[in-house]
Amino acid sequence: MRTERKDDKLIVFLDGRIDSANALTVEKEIDQCVSGYSGPLVLDAEHLSYISSTGLRVILKLRKRFTNICVINVASDVYDIFNMTGFTEIMDIEKEYRTFDVTGAELIGEGANGKVYRIANDLIIKVYKDASSLDDIKRERELSRTAFVLGIPTAIPFDVVKVGDTYGSVFEMINAKSLAELLRSDVSQVDYVAEKTVSLAKTLHMTKVPDNIAPQSDTAREWLREAQGAFDEVHFAKLKALIEAIPETGTMLHGDLHIKNIMQQDDEAILIDMDTLCSGHPIYELAFIYNAYEGFGIVDKGVIRSFLGVDDAVAARLLYRILSLYLDTEDEGRIEEVREKASVIGLLRVLRRVIRIGEQDTPAGKALLTACRERICDAVDRLDTLTF
Repeated sequence: MRTERKDDKLIVFLDGRIDSANALTVEKEIDQCVSGYSGPLVLDAEHLSYISSTGLRVILKLRKRFTNICVINVASDVYDIFNMTGFTEIMDIEKEYRTFDVTGAELIGEGANGKVYRIANDLIIKVYKDASSLDDIKRERELSRTAFVLGIPTAIPFDVVKVGDTYGSVFEMINAKSLAELLRSDVSQVDYVAEKTVSLAKTLHMTKVPDNIAPQSDTAREWLREAQGAFDEVHFAKLKALIEAIPETGTMLHGDLHIKNIMQQDDEAILIDMDTLCSGHPIYELAFIYNAYEGFGIVDKGVIRSFLGVDDAVAARLLYRILSLYLDTEDEGRIEEVREKASVIGLLRVLRRVIRIGEQDTPAGKALLTACRERICDAVDRLDTLTF
């Protein structure tokens, strides 16, 4: 019997049949595999073709020994046995996943955790980059459900599938296209796209979050810790004080609100990519918006063009209109003031990313880190608050 250690889990691979003829032998083999082990136990049933009531008693004994146990990759026929006997009610039993091939599929979005493809006119699939992403998929599904119940227009994934060596979430999006696709086909739609973005943002920011939504302030403090070595003591102290003074508002933030993560279905704008859902002051959301349309491209504007698929000048106009509509003002000074405040947080995130992925020693990474640091330092010398 084959076993494998992955992360903090022990995986035992089951195969063939487990019935009265071999259940005792299988039980002894599993006992040898788990001897001295007390952590999370995973039974991988991808190659298990049948299990009888005698085999189920072997699983039941293991459940009594291991409080953190699950069975994964269960074929439909075998899953029916677990389901009919009530096992699905007392422990985690996961069906085997359908497989999808996204080769040649249209790429309509990409974030830090995955890529979004259109696989049919009415279906999109988010493929996670990390092969050990099942926990992330479950978390995103729960966050999507939480947001949906609270009145946020979002798509809830209805299936989990295998894509090569990793996993994906499938969404039904009938005749939908992203705002990025809309803007690429007609750049005169900047105002319309800005209006849809701001409408979603304000809906989010009027929504109080439950306890399962993490505060963005915790993440911002982590950015500070990781980026401390990039600043002199004086400017780091100013930056730290400004960020720590941002009040906790308990309001919902999408965390990655840009035109690739907003789908247009008929005349309704729907959010996707909900794994970044968090809570906090709206300045954090504006910082993420700033990054999408300017921050990541402060050294190389080609980054913005490559990411969004629209010219950087269009992205700049869109950012300005989003801020103008969100703040309900045409006052250029006011818009610039909030843009600069958002840029402090946004560029801190960019700077920290350069450090985290180890690019600070490359010419491009060094240039980006230097530009971020200089702009942040210049801003914190003049700002007394990051809120608005």
